[in-house]
Order: sequence, then structure tokens, then C-alpha cells
Amino acid sequence: MTDSAKRFQQNPILSPIDLQPSRSGLEIACLLNPGVFTFQDKTWLLIRVAERPKQVEGVISFPVLKGDGIEIIEIASNDPDLIATDPRVINYKGVDYLTTLSHLRLVCSDDGKSFYQPEGYPLLQGEGADESFGIEDCRVTLIEGTYYLTFTAVSAHGVGVGMRTTKDWKTFEKHGMIIPPHNKDCAIFEEKINGKFYALHRPSSVDLGGNYIWLAESPDGIHWGKHKCIIKTRKNSWDSKRVGAGAAPIKTDKGWLEIYHGANAEHQYCLGAFLMDLNDPSKVIAQSNEPIMRPVEQYELSGFFGQVVFTNGHVVNGDKLTIYYGAADEFVCAADFSIQEILSSLTYQNA
Repeated sequence: MTDSAKRFQQNPILSPIDLQPSRSGLEIACLLNPGVFTFQDKTWLLIRVAERPKQVEGVISFPVLKGDGIEIIEIASNDPDLIATDPRVINYKGVDYLTTLSHLRLVCSDDGKSFYQPEGYPLLQGEGADESFGIEDCRVTLIEGTYYLTFTAVSAHGVGVGMRTTKDWKTFEKHGMIIPPHNKDCAIFEEKINGKFYALHRPSSVDLGGNYIWLAESPDGIHWGKHKCIIKTRKNSWDSKRVGAGAAPIKTDKGWLEIYHGANAEHQYCLGAFLMDLNDPSKVIAQSNEPIMRPVEQYELSGFFGQVVFTNGHVVNGDKLTIYYGAADEFVCAADFSIQEILSSLTYQNA
């Protein structure tokens, strides 16, 4: 099975020009990787909006949070202490910075295709020292009437998993850093298993080990332990460099189905799937040998960072799985899949 996605004809469904910057002096560089949920009979996206000052020739400028405002840092592009080979991250005098500052913004839709920004709902922005470079790539899980928001918190301290919870999307309880750096791609299961919360997450290692998917459990959804590595990168494969969880796993009669992203050494991001045991999700039953989705459309191949399809949100309606995804680190798109088709495409360990 190679790229069974039925992409929306409207793709991209949202582009940077469709939304307004959060404050004067900034422009929206890209929209990325929305968390997805249903609320008040609508489909909602919690989009990562990445902003920066308008760029001028000869200068690289970027924002960081400082107190209740932002500080704009400007560096001459020919500064010998500047390393700017990646459009997403720069290094200046040995310190890493993001080229954009991300916040999370709510949009909603009556049909799942045409989205607008409703009034009366706040922007979710970084707060405090652990979120000074912004918050990114939120996953949303509904458990017993409470929405759990797990997101990437970025600062000079590193990249970790932050969490907030809400019931009404207007007031939020902040839980701080629930998994410390370096970690991201945290997706909480949408129901407890044997009375425990479970979550997928992705520690990062540069020297030993790799960028693998781990499983954790918790008594309360806040304090996590019993971590176990369950999915690794595969040499000479589409997911040879890094793997990470998408949204909350989908409960099926065959097991917990997880849509995940994988990247190769050329930084091409594709989507695949794996299946976990219903009663013991630490047991992986099956996995994709080939991607279920590859970057093939122009809006996936070319953008802020091309060759990327990346998801952390979806809606399930019977056998139809609608995946909302970031394309080329710039656009928000959507595609439909058949859950049974994905399940039948997996390679089962005991087959």
C-alpha cells in the first residue's frame, strides 16, 4: 500500500494568508500540524501558527517571548558567528534559536472543509521560561469530559512536553512540563486501559540510541512512568532517521491503530501506521512496511520546509479516517483514508 490518501480537492484548506498575525510587527510565515477535536457539533483545529518579523535582505530577525511581550533579535546574515543553513533553526555564538515563534490558534468548521476563526476564544501562547521560544504541534485528547492538550514547549532549556487541560476551550488549567527535554510528539490514548492513562512520546538522542517512539503510563494523566520503547527507526527505510506519534491511537477490533510520521536521511516526512494490543499497548502487533502517505503534491513538496506531510490530528467517522496534516511546514491540508484498508495493509508480526 503506497499513498492511499484521498486528498481534499480544497487543499490547502488553510494558508498563511488566511489568518491575521497575532500582533503588529509580525507576519505569519507558516501554518503547521493542527491538533483536531470535535466540540459543539463542529470540527476544530488547534493550529500551530509560526510568526516572525518581515525579513529584509542582509538581516535575519526572529522573535522570542520576554515577559508579557516579545523581543526581536536581529543578526547580520554575514555574521561569522551565525549558522543559518536550516530555515527552521539557527545557531548564533553557540546558542540555538528558532527562526519563528509559534502559538496555537483555534479555528472551526461546520463541514470539516471550510474553517474560520471564531470570536471569544483565546490564542494559546507560550508562558514562562520553559516556553520562551513558543509552543508547537498540539495533540488533543478527550477523556471523561476533559480535553488534554499535550504540546511541544520550546526554550533555551530544550524541547519538552507541556500540558494544559480544558472543558470549555476558554479557560485552561496549566500543568507545566510533564515530560522534560528532550522530548516531543506526545499523544494520550482516548480512554484508560485497566484504569491507567497511556501515552506515546518521543525522546531524542543525538549520541546513543535514536529518535524512537516510547509508551508511558500514568495514574492521573499528569505524572508519567514505566516508559518503554516500542517503535524504532528502520535502516534503509522511509522511516530510517526518526519516527514520532501522530494523534491519539484509534481503537479498532484488531487493536490500537496509531498513525505516525517517519523521516529518512533526506528529511522527507511520510505517514505510516502501527497496531498495538488492546489490553497491553506495549505489544506492537503490526506495522507499515511502506508509507500510507507520501509528499507528492506541489503544496507538500514545496514550502517553508518541503517534502513533508506531518499529522497530529484526525477525525474518525465509522471506517472513514479524516487526517488533517501539515504540508511542507507551511499549509494545513486534509485527506480521507479507510481504516480497514490501513489495517489490511500492515505487516503482522506473527503472519
